[in-house]
Amino acid sequence: MAVGKDIRGKISSIQNTQKITKAMELVAASKMRRAQERMAAGKAYAEGLWSVIAHVAQANTEFKHPWFVQREVKNIGFVVVSTDRGLCGGLNINLFRTVLDSMRQWEADQVKHTTTAIGRKSAVFFQRISTLVSSEINLPDVPPLDYLLAAVRVQINAFNNGEIDKLFLASNEFINSMVQKPRLVQLLPLHAPDSEVFEREHEWDYLYEPGSEELLGYLLDRYLEVQVYQAVIENIACEQAARMLAMKSATDNAGELIDELLLAYNKARQAAITQEISEIVGGAAAL
Repeated sequence: MAVGKDIRGKISSIQNTQKITKAMELVAASKMRRAQERMAAGKAYAEGLWSVIAHVAQANTEFKHPWFVQREVKNIGFVVVSTDRGLCGGLNINLFRTVLDSMRQWEADQVKHTTTAIGRKSAVFFQRISTLVSSEINLPDVPPLDYLLAAVRVQINAFNNGEIDKLFLASNEFINSMVQKPRLVQLLPLHAPDSEVFEREHEWDYLYEPGSEELLGYLLDRYLEVQVYQAVIENIACEQAARMLAMKSATDNAGELIDELLLAYNKARQAAITQEISEIVGGAAAL
């Protein structure tokens, strides 16, 4: 019964694969929960930091930081945050499609672009499409801040030196464990703090040590770093959620395929038994 033996081999192979995908689903679910906790903590810090920046920037009306100055756009930069590994559905390709659409719109206006890739997938993809000026790959589950800054600092320095006029950050936004959406936001120049960020009853100012320019520059630098770090942490949560869903789908599909093969195996076995009984009966009748 060669056919039955082949089917049993296929069933055994798919069962082994199913065990692997189920284990990967559970691991991704565990990592996703931890990434969500880090994401929530980072978001609260970023909001608090921006509130301080808004107070300092609006209190000191005599100085306007260069990062708030809008320029004529001739060159732009992108920081694209992706995953290092696959098996996470369409998470990366949806993000890349969003960035490509933006690049084509700027190219139509004769604007050149450069790219910083965070994650192996974006590094491989954009090195053929854009000018890749820096990259960072093989990110750990909890990437240290210094691990990311070297690559991003290349684009920030390019903005400070006038080599690019806008800097965008592309990453995935974590809506919930079932939904992740690509997000493209402008990092530089920063939008001026909204006058409604806080209410004040009186005109006031602070006494700064060191000066307000140094303080505001330091706070803005930290804020930009936090924005990038928050995007990376959130993208990790999106990766684990997408991988959990992909592995669950693979596990379910493996189960359905096993059921189909079992049905085919039982039919083949029944046909073989029927044939053997027919041969015995035929032989007995011939005697």
